[in-house]
Amino acid sequence: MKALPEVQRQLRAGNFEFTRHAFKRAIERNISEQEIREIGGNLEIVEDYPEDKYSPSSLLLGFTQGNRALHIQISRIESDTTKIITIYEPSDHEWIDYRARSK
Repeated sequence: MKALPEVQRQLRAGNFEFTRHAFKRAIERNISEQEIREIGGNLEIVEDYPEDKYSPSSLLLGFTQGNRALHIQISRIESDTTKIITIYEPSDHEWIDYRARSK
């Protein structure tokens, strides 16, 4: 399984790819490739999904230089790029401090 430091390095370097779903969501939510590169430097794991449908994945939290919080779900399969499954701004109504789900 791909380690978090490798995910961070790949995102910062722009070595990532989108699933069709993630690409659509990034456009709809006005999330730029530059912002994805920016969050690569300060990611933390929020949730792990080792038994995810297609491959082990994780939900990560990162902040852009403009302090925009982003959740990014990525595949943890070893590869030369990081595959982004989905990406969004976490809602204050659904998340506590962007790190724990509201009950």
